[in-house]
Amino acid sequence: MRIVFAGTPNFAVKALSHLHDSNHEIIAVYCQPDKPKGRGKVLTPCPVKLYALESNLEVIQPENFSNEQNLKKLTSLKPDLIVVAAYGQLLSKQVLELPKFGCLNIHASLLPRWRGAAPIERSIQSGDSETGISIMKMNEGLDTGDVLLTKKNLISNFETSGSLSASLSITGAELIVEAIDRLPELDAKMQEHSKATYAKKILKAEAQIDWNQSAKNINQLIRAFNPRPIAQSNAEAIEFKEKVIKIIEAEVILDETSGPPGSVIKQDKKVCQIATGDGILSLKRVQLSGKNVVSIKDFNNAFKLIKLS
Repeated sequence: MRIVFAGTPNFAVKALSHLHDSNHEIIAVYCQPDKPKGRGKVLTPCPVKLYALESNLEVIQPENFSNEQNLKKLTSLKPDLIVVAAYGQLLSKQVLELPKFGCLNIHASLLPRWRGAAPIERSIQSGDSETGISIMKMNEGLDTGDVLLTKKNLISNFETSGSLSASLSITGAELIVEAIDRLPELDAKMQEHSKATYAKKILKAEAQIDWNQSAKNINQLIRAFNPRPIAQSNAEAIEFKEKVIKIIEAEVILDETSGPPGSVIKQDKKVCQIATGDGILSLKRVQLSGKNVVSIKDFNNAFKLIKLS
């Protein structure tokens, strides 16, 4: 197959690498334009671009995949197939119909569960026990195409979006090569559209912890928003006189507490426990604004929270 690959973040790199090492030919790599990052707002290439350049693959970074000029370029490449993995743009009907064998998407959920921009984060936030990879034939809808292959991944109680994304990227890389190799024999299955759920884009405002929620739900939020945007609590909510405190890792304790949500009910050399709407959250790793991530033991040595009297 002559393949055009379209992807942008780390999640897509494994798939590109596996395809590049396969018997198929990567004729071009599409990714999002470089974006300004850091305090200096320096234009920074995405992970897929970095891999493609290191592998001497042609890189194309259009603002709009589907305008006339970019369609002419894509047509001139004469791809048999386009493979998409977290590219970041919707493809027009013209693009979808251009390759001989259409367009395949590596989607990080068991469709129709969690269509949309943030399936990994939403699966953890919702307390799902499993997720996986779906190899989907793309159509004009948002993750509504027929599914060729799926593979499940269990979600442990300690899984973060970072760790789950890493494991799913490997699963996706292996599954897309298998799907392409077996393409003539695979039967695409229509999704059960009535069971679809939507994984909306993660907003920074969602990272603010509501201590009235249960310890279980708060911990799911913490794990879902690690490594970004990181769950946090403001000073008023947690009765803390310093700046915002970001919570990297925590543990749920199901014991009952009479303390109001957000109250610090225990802090000593080893633990820091916060009351929630249902149960207790024991902090394990935290970060203050502008500071490094530290263990709760190191945090407790330097800072004293206001304990419930």
